Amino acid sequence: MYAELHCLSNFSFQRGASSARELFDRAKNVGYGALAITDECSLAGIVRALEASKEAGIPLIVGSEFSLVDGPRCVLLVRDQRGYSLLCALITQARRRAVKGAYQALKADWERLFADALAAGGTPLSDHLYALWLPIEPYDEAGLSWLQAHFGSSLRIALALHRGPRDRQIRAALVELGRRHRIDLV
Repeated sequence: MYAELHCLSNFSFQRGASSARELFDRAKNVGYGALAITDECSLAGIVRALEASKEAGIPLIVGSEFSLVDGPRCVLLVRDQRGYSLLCALITQARRRAVKGAYQALKADWERLFADALAAGGTPLSDHLYALWLPIEPYDEAGLSWLQAHFGSSLRIALALHRGPRDRQIRAALVELGRRHRIDLV
């Protein structure tokens, strides 16, 4: 069954247009098994998304999209309560660093959080969060490798096809990239 793992709502200003209710109604109409709401560096609409999820009978996957200033663009998806707390900490750090309405996510913040979680006797971040690498041409393989070092088998390459003339070429390139790095595509 299909689940959309990267979806922006109208809480992603000037990027997402639909409310959570509209998104979940559409997901139900087309037969999705689940829907991830992954607004950019935000969980502002997650309560409305949970309500819409319950009304539609479609499971909500909580997540957020990030463009790291000095690193890759990715989506983090929550696996459990600890993952939700970690995601909130990453969003808070990135938002506090910038002016209202913006954010600055840095690899150092993420690395510090990874290290702190392990030092406190916890488990690796990858036990609590899934990561989806969002490739942009030219592909940042260093960013992909950095994510792989921290998320291991909890990392996937996100393949977004928009029925464009280059879809086959993009898919082939990302399949090859995934093969070389031993990372599955979703």
